[in-house]
Amino acid sequence: MTEDLKKMYRTILEDAFSPNMEISFVDGDRRQTLFYEKVTWTVDDVRKGLRYGENPGQEAALYRLVNGNLVLGETECIQPGRYLASDVELLQSGKHPGKTNLTDADNALNILRYFQDRPTAVIVKHNNPCGVARAETLEQAYTKANMADRVAAFGGCIALNRPVDRATAEVVARQYSEVVVAPDFEDGVMGVFEKKKNLRVVRISNMERLETFVGQRTVEFKSLIDGGIVAQWSFVPQARGQDDLTLAACEYQGREYRVGREPTVKEVEDLLFGWLVESGITSNSVIYVKDQVTVGIGTGEQDRVGVAEIARDKAYRKLADRYCWEAHAVPYNDLKDPDKRAEIDARVAEEKGGLVGAAMVSDAFFPFRDGVDVGLREGITAVIQPGGSTNDYQSIEACNEAGATMVFTGQRSFKH
Repeated sequence: MTEDLKKMYRTILEDAFSPNMEISFVDGDRRQTLFYEKVTWTVDDVRKGLRYGENPGQEAALYRLVNGNLVLGETECIQPGRYLASDVELLQSGKHPGKTNLTDADNALNILRYFQDRPTAVIVKHNNPCGVARAETLEQAYTKANMADRVAAFGGCIALNRPVDRATAEVVARQYSEVVVAPDFEDGVMGVFEKKKNLRVVRISNMERLETFVGQRTVEFKSLIDGGIVAQWSFVPQARGQDDLTLAACEYQGREYRVGREPTVKEVEDLLFGWLVESGITSNSVIYVKDQVTVGIGTGEQDRVGVAEIARDKAYRKLADRYCWEAHAVPYNDLKDPDKRAEIDARVAEEKGGLVGAAMVSDAFFPFRDGVDVGLREGITAVIQPGGSTNDYQSIEACNEAGATMVFTGQRSFKH
């Protein structure tokens, strides 16, 4: 039985999807058509498309936009031929990519586009980031992103926005990863990665122009159970600089409420970093950020206070695992010595999971103050959220009581 299950993951389907696809939008005599062609790679001298879809047994195909354009109102679809994840170059195929590998890489690029000014690493697992970090060197950025959630990063997709040097490659090769995506790879790097036989190494040369994709839209399609399709423009975060943020204020029952202090320069950096990372996270979500590194990421919950608590709890667990790994080279859950565990627990508790001085980020407004209170009790000093709740005054009062600051973006950032 076990061997049958393993065989399931080794199975490669010869998909029956056609080599070309067209999607037309028709308004009277006006027809706008998008033209696509299927993407394949040469793997072991055989042309192959996607390995499979979300699960073995689901055929899938990847198409890239090669011609046509779509203009609705004043919004224009991204121009054909500006390829990123739809035209990856496989330098080392291992097991050639499946659907989840491509969507993980694509969501990593979705986040990376906003951080091209500094070395940045994004590690994505099941289409959600588990660690994002910026630093002075690529090696530092990757190490910080990986240690932000070392457990979840196992088997993830690593996306880096600078050519990979040997020092970074050697650190990456110490862990198991499914995919490494970068704009290029320096001499000697592929020799390091060749030792990881199942690692997919992907070059996206166009990544150096990734910043030009900021503000650009694509049309997104979601298929329904009956074959119907929902079409929408892709999301574009409007708050990308300090001038796009509004100090939290509202009026409630004739009284004006305003947060008591402006954010510091460091807090603004963390707030904007977190808000742009948030655009690539499944909703409902709350995350914590400190020094432009994710501390705790809560995703896909139904209530906001619950996801704030999940992100907090993950911050505690991940910091304990990080300290255990750094001190004893074993995962925290495998540490048997009760004295050593107690020592780590005490350190994590004192530091409140690394949340003291962190920024709290929410993709939608807080309906009550209980969500903000989760972070404030742990020592966060800044909050960013869309605003617009009837009870914004509660969150403002909570921040003022704790001496924290809060800013509004005026835009919700749901992702489903």
